[in-house]
Amino acid sequence: MTRGVVIGGTLVALAVAGVVAAKTGVFRETLLEVTLPLRHEDIIRQQASDKSVPADLIAAVIYAESRFRDQESNAGARGLMQVTPETAELIEGLSGGSTFETDDLSNPDINIRYGTFYLRYLLDKFDQNTIAALAAYNAGETNVADWGGSALRPDDIRFPETRDYVNDVIEKREEYRRNYAEELGLD
Repeated sequence: MTRGVVIGGTLVALAVAGVVAAKTGVFRETLLEVTLPLRHEDIIRQQASDKSVPADLIAAVIYAESRFRDQESNAGARGLMQVTPETAELIEGLSGGSTFETDDLSNPDINIRYGTFYLRYLLDKFDQNTIAALAAYNAGETNVADWGGSALRPDDIRFPETRDYVNDVIEKREEYRRNYAEELGLD
């Protein structure tokens, strides 16, 4: 007997669909598209190369911040990497830019460029400690400095939300590396 599940009044035969999809590889691709999306990989690869930030780390941050959807948070963070206008102004000043407009953060190219610049800045500030850089990306540089700065370990993170964020990014980074190495230029 085939087991299935009813969705919207229709019986979906999971066993049959799984066998067919497994033979064609469509199931894996469809499942990844839903559970671990990847978009703008050309921009991610370019920014990874330009700013010496691993592409899988950039993809994992985008996943954690927005699930690859352009959106605005309650705090005003915008775009795929959820950059706040204040952080964008800091980035513009540090990078020598002079033409930033808040609406630019909805442009995937600019948003990923700014978010990756900020990741590079945080990695440099915290002596390449990825945990500290990610915690600062989420909770701010001041909090990370108070929690141990460059010596920060996951257990030192005092905000449960930030600890979960860092753990999620680290986990998703491995998944992006494992599932999208070619697309992210990691081969």
